[in-house]
Amino acid sequence: MTSKPSTAPPALQARSRLTQDRILIAGMRLLEEGGAEALTVAAVAEAGGVAVGTIYRRFGGKEGLLGAIQTRFTDDFRAEFRRRVADTGLTPTATPAEVIGAAVTGVAETFRTHAKLMRVLMLLGTQNPAIFEGGSAASIEGGRIFRDTVMLIAPALRHHPDVEAAIDFAHRLTYASCAHRIIHGEHLESARPLPWPRLIEQLRQAVAAYLLTPA
Repeated sequence: MTSKPSTAPPALQARSRLTQDRILIAGMRLLEEGGAEALTVAAVAEAGGVAVGTIYRRFGGKEGLLGAIQTRFTDDFRAEFRRRVADTGLTPTATPAEVIGAAVTGVAETFRTHAKLMRVLMLLGTQNPAIFEGGSAASIEGGRIFRDTVMLIAPALRHHPDVEAAIDFAHRLTYASCAHRIIHGEHLESARPLPWPRLIEQLRQAVAAYLLTPA
C-alpha cells in the first residue's frame, strides 16, 4: 500500500503563493525601471521583502528567476490580449473591418500597456536563448489568438489564395510595427510625430486594406 504524498496546509500554500507573487512583481518592477542590469537576487529580495535565500530556494538564482518572470509576464500578456479582443463587444453582425480592427487593437494596446518590460525582454532575447524561445512561443500563441479572431470573417477573405497565410502576414505586420516602436521609439525612421493612438489607427486601416482588398 502506497501512501499519498503529503501536501502543505492551505494557509501555508496561500502564503507561499503570495511570497512568489511578491518576488515576481518586484522583479518585473526592477526590470521596467532599471533594465536587465537592475535585476539581481539581492535587489529583488529587498524590493520584495524576502530573504535572499528564499529566492535561491525557489528559483535557483538569477536565471531561474528571470525565466519565471518571463513566464508570468507572457501568461498575463496572453490573457490580457484575449480579454481585450473579447471586450470589444464583437457580435455576429460586426463588419469585417471591425473584426480586423479588434484583432489589431488587441495586439497593439497590449504592447503599448507593457512597453517597458517588453522592451527589456526583447533585448534580452537577442542574447539569451531561453528568453528568446519563451518570447517566440508567446508570440506564436498570440498569432493564434489573432488568427482565431480574424477567421470570424473568413468568407470576406476568399480572394486571398491562402487565407491562413494572409492572416499570418497581417499578424506579422502588426507585431513588427509594435515591436519596432517599443525597441526604437517613435522617430527612428521619421521625424513626423506618430503617437501610439495614431499608430494603432493606421495599423487598423492598413491591415484591413490588405486583408479585404482584392489584389
